[in-house]
Amino acid sequence: MFDSLRHLFKYRALISSLVARELKARYRGSALGFVWSFINPLLFLLIYTFVFTIVLPAAHPPELQPFSLFLFCGILPWTWFSSSLLESSNVLIAGGNLIKKVLFPAEVLPIVTVLAGLVHFCLGLPILAVFLIYYRVPVWPTDLLWFPLIVLIQLVLTTGLALFVSALTVHFRDVRDLLANLLTLWFFATPIIYPIAQAPERVRRVLNLNPFTHLAIAYQEVLFRPGPFTQFTRLFAVAVASIVVFLCGYFLFDRLRDTRDAEERAAVRQRAARPASRRGVRGAQGRIVRRREGKNVWYRRPQRIRQEHDAEIDRGHRKADVRHGAR
Repeated sequence: MFDSLRHLFKYRALISSLVARELKARYRGSALGFVWSFINPLLFLLIYTFVFTIVLPAAHPPELQPFSLFLFCGILPWTWFSSSLLESSNVLIAGGNLIKKVLFPAEVLPIVTVLAGLVHFCLGLPILAVFLIYYRVPVWPTDLLWFPLIVLIQLVLTTGLALFVSALTVHFRDVRDLLANLLTLWFFATPIIYPIAQAPERVRRVLNLNPFTHLAIAYQEVLFRPGPFTQFTRLFAVAVASIVVFLCGYFLFDRLRDTRDAEERAAVRQRAARPASRRGVRGAQGRIVRRREGKNVWYRRPQRIRQEHDAEIDRGHRKADVRHGAR
């Protein structure tokens, strides 16, 4: 496993080019193109500002004013986290042809998905900064020094879970549908749309087991809440847990990849062990034929077989009509 991790560093140029390809393909064909990376978080923040200032002005504590910024500080990293996991659940299936055409490790594709989400997360930060300045939210410069560390911890955690999910989805396709519902539950189990102080004491103990709870609180303390940063010990615990999750996810990905390769090699050996009369031979035009009753029978698509069968019946009817007319 560690040898694979060392070899993965050699593909950093490929990873950067695939991330650029992913960013270009996301808005390909749209009129505004890459500008949507800025417009989407801006519209998202404007919608929440409208809801919590006009529709529900008294549905949140007064110390969390403006509440839309409090939400945005947690929803922006959550969007990166959830979208990376959802896209990683299908990335190996969708990129299977690319892996066969170009020789590179399969774990590159989930990593590219996470890094592309990181780029969109960083593009949403200027929108957040503009609104923080507009609302005159005090941000401590010393707290901002913790921001890169929080992003790095989330990157490690998200990459480990993305490797775990993408490897499982190849073997169990139900993981994609289950993951969407699990992320919905995970979102409400994270203090993003509510402060953790409002949760009951019994529920708060469960919420503290959620690693993204401490990441969300860390983002809120650095970007929104006034005062010094106080999440030192919990952030360190989440960092250790993120490294463990990454190593476990990569280990599972490596093991399941070996299992998949072993199954493919066994299938190849099984096909090679079949008799020549059952395996078939290569036709003159490159199509596969199978010997049956001394004849070479072409493999055809079911629709073409039905068409040829109907044409054969029509020819038989026409011959019968001709013989009947001759009599």
